[in-house]
Amino acid sequence: MAQQLNEQRSAPAVTAPPREHIGGQQPSWRRVLAGRQELVILGLLALAALTLSLLSENFYQPTNLLNLARGVSWFAVAALGASMVIVIGGIDLSVGAVMALAGLVCAVCLRAALPLTLSIGAGLASGAAVGLLNGLLVARLNLPPFIVTLGTMGVARGLTFGLTNGAPIRDLPVQFRALGQNDLQIGPLTFPLSLVAMAGLAALVALLLDGTILGRYIYTLGRDEAALRLAGVRTEQIKQTVYTLSGLLAACGGIMLTAWLGVATPTAAEGYELDIIAAAVIGGTSLFGGEGSVLGVVLGTLLMLMVRNGMVLLGFPAYWQIGAIGAMILTVVLIDYLRRRRLMQG
Repeated sequence: MAQQLNEQRSAPAVTAPPREHIGGQQPSWRRVLAGRQELVILGLLALAALTLSLLSENFYQPTNLLNLARGVSWFAVAALGASMVIVIGGIDLSVGAVMALAGLVCAVCLRAALPLTLSIGAGLASGAAVGLLNGLLVARLNLPPFIVTLGTMGVARGLTFGLTNGAPIRDLPVQFRALGQNDLQIGPLTFPLSLVAMAGLAALVALLLDGTILGRYIYTLGRDEAALRLAGVRTEQIKQTVYTLSGLLAACGGIMLTAWLGVATPTAAEGYELDIIAAAVIGGTSLFGGEGSVLGVVLGTLLMLMVRNGMVLLGFPAYWQIGAIGAMILTVVLIDYLRRRRLMQG
């Protein structure tokens, strides 16, 4: 009996199985391909790009593509944080307000003549603080994530108006605006600096999720929290860490957005909460938890913003964009459902 107890204590912690191996058998190459939601998004991206190239001659203009890339940059960064929260089975409705708060905090510090790095650090700290508060209330007090993040969304949005009495902050330093408006020239190709920053952050998040024990715990937490608890893992700390990272990444996106616009406003990113969550879901992040990828989130963001950009170029009114995004979400969810059912049937 003592030997059995020692073996149980020395057993390795529960880790999440690779997404391709869900089902308990070695998958064939067809199952692996069918199990990748990213391939579905790539197909829809190719279809959207082909359609827009035929309908609008302005879609492939360099200026339009650069603006699309800049929009994808800050949007995807915020969506990466929100997707991690969804993976553990939670929700974060405060991301849009955190983006505005981080941008305004950074702008206030810049207006006070603080150094650029210190101002950006203050903006990032404000987002991380909201995320930490979300994590404490959800993980430690076991409050519903929807209610908690809805409340902190209101608090953060109220702080943005209180910081400047509702007035925007203009005339931001050139060095700060360069982060969102300048480009990097590599041979004949031009890349926005914000896109390069997004790629770096996406790589770090991918390394965290796919290459660390914490990442495996995050996926397992979304699938079977009880298993982690039985293995002795403190799930409260994981939730708290994920929500803090979500606030930090939302703050990164907000600062990138502010640098792109060149002005900090209390209404920045207003109503973007559901759009950011939609981008994660379109990219294959399961609302039931336990499944999602960095590549899928980036592709989902690109698909959603590409459709919006195309509708603007084609002259559709703004209210039709809402319907188009809703139809896109339903289509992707239906495709994902059929894909999962086919995998379950073998």
